[in-house]
Amino acid sequence: MQRNEIWRSYGTDHKEMTKRLLAQSGLGQLLPVSADHDPCIAIKPNLVTPAPASFGGTTHPEVVAGIIEFLQERNYRNIVIAEGSWVGDKTSEAFEYCGYNALAEEYRVSLIDMQKEKGITVDCSGEKLSICRCVRDWDFLINVPVLKGHCQTHITCALKNLKGLIPNTEKRRFHSMGLHKPIAHLNAGIRPDFIVIDHICGDLSFEEGGSPVTRNCIMTAVDPVLVDSYVCSLLNYETAEVPYIGMAEELGIGSADLSDLRLITCEGEPFEDLPARSILDVSYAVDEVDSCSACYGVLIPALTRLKEEGLLDHLPERIAIGQGHRGKTGKLGIGNCTAGFDICIRGCPPKEDDIYQQLKELASMDCHKN
Repeated sequence: MQRNEIWRSYGTDHKEMTKRLLAQSGLGQLLPVSADHDPCIAIKPNLVTPAPASFGGTTHPEVVAGIIEFLQERNYRNIVIAEGSWVGDKTSEAFEYCGYNALAEEYRVSLIDMQKEKGITVDCSGEKLSICRCVRDWDFLINVPVLKGHCQTHITCALKNLKGLIPNTEKRRFHSMGLHKPIAHLNAGIRPDFIVIDHICGDLSFEEGGSPVTRNCIMTAVDPVLVDSYVCSLLNYETAEVPYIGMAEELGIGSADLSDLRLITCEGEPFEDLPARSILDVSYAVDEVDSCSACYGVLIPALTRLKEEGLLDHLPERIAIGQGHRGKTGKLGIGNCTAGFDICIRGCPPKEDDIYQQLKELASMDCHKN
């Protein structure tokens, strides 16, 4: 596989399709060979929250099963699956609910909960970041993101998926740093060797899923910057609208130039263009400063429900959310960071339904006044 290539296949037998695609796109030629020890190969899925892959937010276990079978058929035995769910959810629950405990037992591979791993400080092209220590023990890393939307960065795929390999404290700090810059630098400190993209039914708006769009596609690549640039084109975003892509390109991690892209279809028929979905029609009601994805990700669906009911514009104030509001006062806030506000819907993160119900009550009161 060349760095300017993205290989893809379409079908419904996701495990066997994955195995064939890996063979056709040349993973076997890239795998490490050592006479001294069995190389450790790590597989990094996206298990942001305990939700089935059919919801559109997590990596299908069938794809990972295909990767494991491909490796084991070539006598690789030292295989681990490593992930850390977002702040507010437990990886252990995601492993169980998403089918990865059963997967690990069936194939006799190890699961590593990155939320329980200690971090080490690494110089990532001039930015000191904390990454989980065990990353240094791996000989080969296969990144298996879900192609989907994101409530703060528009898209999430190859580059952002590496956030699951840092401690929870660092995830919070990423948001206080503006999210884009640390994501770019993280990819300078952790460099996956191969990428398998789950484009089966990703949600085009929210990273935790809930509104899947079926495409039954799996893709492979080696350049994460090229992958994310291509995802932008699929979802009708300009690459400049996702700043970490350009930042990663400037750091030499890959190329965002699609003019030289070779898109190779191995089997099946491609779908027409994806319908882009937007959250911008509700974001005007939010005063967001350095919020974590888990908190912002439960607010936006709640606001969308209010918008659909004609209540969003009846909220008395813009809703404060994020670490930038810590220690401050105001009228209406979401999450523990806004504890000093007159009305604070608490949680880290709060529950979506709690947000919806309390905001609906506030909006309804305003309707009755008018």
